[in-house]
Amino acid sequence: MPGELILIVEDNPLNMKLLRDVLEAKGYEVVETTTAEEGIELARARPPALVLMDIQLPGMDGTTARRELRKYPETADIPVIAVTASAMPLERAAILEAGFDGYQAKPISVKDLLQELRALIGSAPGTSD
Repeated sequence: MPGELILIVEDNPLNMKLLRDVLEAKGYEVVETTTAEEGIELARARPPALVLMDIQLPGMDGTTARRELRKYPETADIPVIAVTASAMPLERAAILEAGFDGYQAKPISVKDLLQELRALIGSAPGTSD
């Protein structure tokens, strides 16, 4: 069974809190950061089951960070879901073409987020949803 750790890379404190609260309530362990650079370091040090990656971040953007994660053997196969305010159909298509494993538009739909997580890594250990 996949691990239960999820890495959140998000620079907006309210979005971070929502993601953290939802994931922890569902039994996932969460590690978080506000920069792509630190997200890559955290993922390499302790590979998560999945990464939720904001696209527009200070410094390195989320798309570049996703490419960087694919370069390292320990993080190459980790599913990465883009979390973005870019909700137009062409933007969504471009994000998925850039190699993201999933896509969540802001504001986050908790139901859609949890469905996508289950599709990519299954339910959190100890939960039946």
